Amino acid sequence: MSPLIALSILFIYFSILILISIKTSKNADSASFFLANKAAPWYLVAFGMIGTSISGVTFVSVPGKVGAESFGYFQMVLGFVLGYLFIGTVLMPLYYRLNLISIYQFFQTRFGYWSYKTGSAIFLISRTIGSAVRLYVAVSVLQMAIFGPIGIPFELSVIFTILLIWVYTFKGGVKTILITDTLQTFFLIAALITTIFLLKNQMGWGLTDMFTQIGASDYSKIFHFDQGWSDKQNFFKLFISGMFITIVMTGMDQDLMQKNLSCKNIKEAQKNMLWFTVTLVVVNLLFLSLGAMLFLYANKTGIQVPANSDEFYPMMALEIFNGPEFGIAGMLVGITFLIGITAATYASSDSALTALTTAFSVDFMNVQQKTEEETIKIKNRVHVGFSIVFVIVILIFHALNSTDLITAIYKIASYTYGPLLGLFAFGIFSKKAVWDKAVPYICFASPVITYLLEQAIQKGTGYKFGFENLLLNGLITILGLALFGKKEK
Repeated sequence: MSPLIALSILFIYFSILILISIKTSKNADSASFFLANKAAPWYLVAFGMIGTSISGVTFVSVPGKVGAESFGYFQMVLGFVLGYLFIGTVLMPLYYRLNLISIYQFFQTRFGYWSYKTGSAIFLISRTIGSAVRLYVAVSVLQMAIFGPIGIPFELSVIFTILLIWVYTFKGGVKTILITDTLQTFFLIAALITTIFLLKNQMGWGLTDMFTQIGASDYSKIFHFDQGWSDKQNFFKLFISGMFITIVMTGMDQDLMQKNLSCKNIKEAQKNMLWFTVTLVVVNLLFLSLGAMLFLYANKTGIQVPANSDEFYPMMALEIFNGPEFGIAGMLVGITFLIGITAATYASSDSALTALTTAFSVDFMNVQQKTEEETIKIKNRVHVGFSIVFVIVILIFHALNSTDLITAIYKIASYTYGPLLGLFAFGIFSKKAVWDKAVPYICFASPVITYLLEQAIQKGTGYKFGFENLLLNGLITILGLALFGKKEK
């Protein structure tokens, strides 16, 4: 695809987002920025959350992982379902009952001031790193398709990307991203389906043939029970990890919970969570099917698969399928892929920027105690501040990254979200109070102890931890809180 065509597509796409922002942010106040005045329709939240949860990382990493791991990732997706069930039946009723803006206000009610600040700080660090990884995907694709060929360096591409997010979110906040995320989710799914149908036609398959061929291939294997716990694809490891990763990265994360708290009441929020879960499972299955079809097509035609699996789908969509033999259908795949990867990543990152702004403004700047004018001024400054932080973290990750991105995100989450898991679990299922001033030290020590134990166990037994170190991390936090516990509260 020529850089001029790609740049024109991008210009039209972001013009639409900015027009939506202008419309939705008219007469916007702090209440609309933080929780959309608690008037968001559940179906809009559910559909928009697909784009937020999928992100550009899933968009390129899940199809690419099929070559080495077949459909093994779906074991983790099945764990997601139980995680979302826990969120809808335990966490969301708690948040609505306490009428929270920031979900970390729960820690102040339950433990005290320092626990509250610690919980929010963990989220700020975790989400900043995770969102920067996701944005790195979009910037890399834009660099390959547009900015690189016309001589723009990666650093300027990063700044331009963040600036676009800031432009359409700085005023409307959640009220704006509920609409833009819905649009972005539509483009994400459109890109996915368009590519699947192009591959189906190129392989000469009907719909029934497509499912039959995928099912008969080695790529369709889902369950892995035969290698025991030493296998990183072991069903129980991935299923349990998927459940707890969902609980911490969705239910204990201000980003996605902020959207749920924008619904009118708990019943609508739970309805949103149900349909979101069903749709997310289907979409992930389609991404895995796309991965199988890409590898089957590459095997048939002799296309060289890149060493970095994250580059496989982008290469096929933007280079191979744009050859003259694919005609208009190939160009359509390239266009929808470019919009889809951008939409997926921006749907995740724009809501993350809004959630980070909300958490910092509420938890550290105490805007709920300020006038409306002071609140808006603080919110705008914080929004700019986190935009700058995103730029810095993306550039650092670009220099250091050496693994596939979806693994990187979950690995980071297992260390940073572990203390949040321990804090929420102890706060909900225990009646004991804690020594509040000790909580920051416990939450800092827990990931460090987890890492040291992980290395010692691997060296002594050969057992290599996967994402289950999240559970170990959370358990160490719980033990620390119990050690510094007080009488029942």
